[in-house]
Amino acid sequence: MKETIKMLKELTDANGVPGNEGEVRQVMKKYLENVADDIYTDNLGSFIAKRSTISTLAEVPCKIMIAGHMDEVGFIVKLIDDNGFIKFQTMGGWVSHTLLAQQVVITTSENKKIRGVIGAKPPHLMNGGEREKALDVEKMFIDIGVESKKKAEKLGIQIGDMITPYIEFKRMANPKYLLAKAWDNRAGCGVAIDVMKNLTDYYGTIYAVGTVQEEVGLRGAITSANKIEPDIAFVVDVGLAGDMPGVSEVDGKLGKGPQIVIMDSMTIAHKKLKDFVVEVAKELKIPYQLEIMTKGGTDAGRIHMSGSGVPTVGIALASRYIHSHTFMIHLDDYLNTVKLLTEVIKNLTKEKVLELTKQI
Repeated sequence: MKETIKMLKELTDANGVPGNEGEVRQVMKKYLENVADDIYTDNLGSFIAKRSTISTLAEVPCKIMIAGHMDEVGFIVKLIDDNGFIKFQTMGGWVSHTLLAQQVVITTSENKKIRGVIGAKPPHLMNGGEREKALDVEKMFIDIGVESKKKAEKLGIQIGDMITPYIEFKRMANPKYLLAKAWDNRAGCGVAIDVMKNLTDYYGTIYAVGTVQEEVGLRGAITSANKIEPDIAFVVDVGLAGDMPGVSEVDGKLGKGPQIVIMDSMTIAHKKLKDFVVEVAKELKIPYQLEIMTKGGTDAGRIHMSGSGVPTVGIALASRYIHSHTFMIHLDDYLNTVKLLTEVIKNLTKEKVLELTKQI
């Protein structure tokens, strides 16, 4: 368990906005380089670890892809004003009222980390109309504690530098509740790592994948799936939690098991594969939840349409405070997601894959 927590902390502590996922790639490599037969990337930078018990391609019964995206919602430097304040561009879906007074880290091209805080005009100076609505991101700035543009540039900050939320990884009063930034979607990256480690004797080929640029259009999902050409794909991401005040639209609860996603805005789960996942969960008494997401999508939206079509199911971990500086998930949901996917894939023989993909 200590090793799992250590890995999850390293994954969430790593900084990686869309198009700048290098730190996360290195963490995934660290945990899979002694497990995988081969580690490489697609041309956009998606991380691919491959492990096969088959000696020749002619013998390969099936290729299974487990994908979690490496990028997190964040920002990039857009402008440095004369007084050293930094204007920023959002990357991914942010709601502005989650941003004010939050700490961030700017990572320079030389990998120097500079702390800042998101600020704006104080409420004392706002008129009535300004107080009554969420402040536009364009009116916010990052204060790094310098007096001029020259001093900010001397620190190495330049337009295009990555900006990520800053928060310490914490285990809460109940230590199974895990608080961190970037669970969306380092949780999926961790699951891909642990499932591959569990399947060292699987008769087939496993691909543990960390995709890039999911938050800005599922881009790495397309390129990695085209490179791998999987027979079956599982996409692991975070889902929505409804077990908190003011939320009645979703049923997801922390600690009640992985969410098997029936559909979202971009994907309808492959029915036979989804039914098989549910069957395994029931047989092994692994708790699970069924989820329909009317808004939002995951890498499944692109992977299932690659090639001539890939049977795909999304598995989600219920998460509170999604797309903010701070996320919360439950350790039991993580461990049960790893267990469920491990057992499902163990039973994906060549015959079973053919049965699942046959439509007539």
